[in-house]
Amino acid sequence: MKTLHRSTNLNAVNQNIVLKFSSWVSQQRLGHKIITIGMVVMLLWAGSYKMTAPGAEGIIPLVNNSPLISWHFQVFGAYIGSDLIGVTEVIAAVLIIIGQFKPKFGIFGGAVAVVMFFTTSTMVITTPGSLVGVNGLNYMSFLGLFLFKDIISMGASFYLITQFGHRAILEENKSK
Repeated sequence: MKTLHRSTNLNAVNQNIVLKFSSWVSQQRLGHKIITIGMVVMLLWAGSYKMTAPGAEGIIPLVNNSPLISWHFQVFGAYIGSDLIGVTEVIAAVLIIIGQFKPKFGIFGGAVAVVMFFTTSTMVITTPGSLVGVNGLNYMSFLGLFLFKDIISMGASFYLITQFGHRAILEENKSK
């Protein structure tokens, strides 16, 4: 009976530690901070890279095979088209940064990112070489995995929209 009691107490202590840790993570807003910093760095870095010749050339096969955005390079050409995509990513990052102080801007930045990541995530299906057959099964290649990360980024963008939305509502309620 004493062993059962000690085990129960140990489980309660462990659960208490887990709950305290969870509460601390929430109070520090660690998820929001990490997702925000990661998203801003990724958007600034990827956006500025697309404004270089190697960056533009790197996305040509992705854009050309996308039914959603292939028209873009046909209208603007690869280099100007890539610059426009890069500028859009930089604008989304800047809006997310401004959202730290004015949440409605963050909502808009998150929405721009959602549209971008939705578009690029569909390229997993349309880009040749994104899937490879191994022993009769299809797996994502490195290219496929590179594109698949945009589905996760789209989810992170929706998360940011939600967080900025909550803050915007709180600010509006305070001003009333």
